[in-house]
Amino acid sequence: MPRTPNDATPAAPAAATAGADAGADTGADTGAESEAHAAANAGAAGRTGGGPAGNPYRRLFAVPGARAFTAGNLMARLPQGMFGVSAVVMIAGVRGSYALAGAVTATGLAATAVAAPWIARLVDRYGQARIAVPATVCAVLGSLALVLCVRGGAPDWTLFAAYAATATTPNTGGMSRARWAHLLREDDSALHTANSFEQAADELCFMLGPVLAAFLTGTFFPEAGTLTAAALLLAGVLLFAAQRSTEPPPRPRTPARAPLRAPGMPAQLAVCLALGTVFGATEVVTVAFADAQGHRSAAGVALGLQAAGSCVAGLVYGAVRPAGPAARRLAWCVAAMTALMTLPLLAAALTGALLPLAVALFVAGTATAPTMVTNMTLIQRRTPPDRLNEGMTLAVTGLLGGIGCGSAAGGWVVEHLSPVAGYGVPVAAAATALLIALAVRSRTARTPRTPHGPRRPRTLRKPRKPCATG
Repeated sequence: MPRTPNDATPAAPAAATAGADAGADTGADTGAESEAHAAANAGAAGRTGGGPAGNPYRRLFAVPGARAFTAGNLMARLPQGMFGVSAVVMIAGVRGSYALAGAVTATGLAATAVAAPWIARLVDRYGQARIAVPATVCAVLGSLALVLCVRGGAPDWTLFAAYAATATTPNTGGMSRARWAHLLREDDSALHTANSFEQAADELCFMLGPVLAAFLTGTFFPEAGTLTAAALLLAGVLLFAAQRSTEPPPRPRTPARAPLRAPGMPAQLAVCLALGTVFGATEVVTVAFADAQGHRSAAGVALGLQAAGSCVAGLVYGAVRPAGPAARRLAWCVAAMTALMTLPLLAAALTGALLPLAVALFVAGTATAPTMVTNMTLIQRRTPPDRLNEGMTLAVTGLLGGIGCGSAAGGWVVEHLSPVAGYGVPVAAAATALLIALAVRSRTARTPRTPHGPRRPRTLRKPRKPCATG
């Protein structure tokens, strides 16, 4: 595999850097450490093609190979916002059952939650190109099998089996973040910008994917969305995998502990679960509210505005230099999300109109990207460097689980109370995430630390015996 000078760097310095970063989040920085950290970041910024006064995104994409792997990754990431909508429209349109369509897509989501961490572990162990390409081929074949089963009138169980095969789709967003973490491991400021860009890209794909799928299935034929998504996924992963110069080196038989058992990771994954509940509940409740107003098709526009607010906030957040430890920033970001998520509840309760709700969702969305970026930064720092893809995929799995829980909880409240009351579910979930973030912050603030991380217990030495003389 072609290697860059960065690839030739041993794993130990990377692990030491990650350990120092994790230690920096356990309390307030000392003056000497802050100066040394700033000097290291300034030097790294100079190596990536610009000074502090330049555009951070221009410096980011001045990194050799960054534009090529980002283009392939975005092409591969867009279909992930298309598959669900395309499958629902295709199955419901041909088989005439939304219940069947929903059950099939839910099965695929559950299969993804199980398979994704294993695929990510193989990516860390054997390399992105070696695993991502065959995994994508398997997922594409599953999509083609689903099209054939739906069109050919195959038994219903075949739809579940075919769609479950798409669970091997690799976490392209996680692999892109892993490349940035590898290329920018000596520049925390640039890595912050990269993570913000990746979150904005996620929101952009969330906005465009369903719209493109609905356009294709409505304009051409029911299978057009699934077929186009499969083609884009395969082409994007092939282009992404071809950029070998930026690929992190594989680390077979790593002795690192599992990311799930790494210090601080369970709490971060709990935050992901709570945030996913916010997203899942907001989506279901907004659809129900728009339907109650007689404008169900406008729910997609309202949710798209929420994603647009997050996309804009993510780009702005990436252009500023983060201040203070990430654990402290996470608490503030989640607090802002909790406060802003009350706006849709107030808009729905006080006006009962869709336009004020859409504006409230746009404003509430501005807290999403900063929160996700900060939480993902903590996950990157607390995950063993040799298993970074697995750690970030666990975060995605937590989000998917939360989306499922939020969808169920939001639907139950809408069914038994009202759509307006349903907006209390995301507020409660955000408040839960805030409590977890505050608990993590208070615990890490009490941890004694040195400039290189948490302070270890001091070992008392026995006094030496005097040497016997002549």
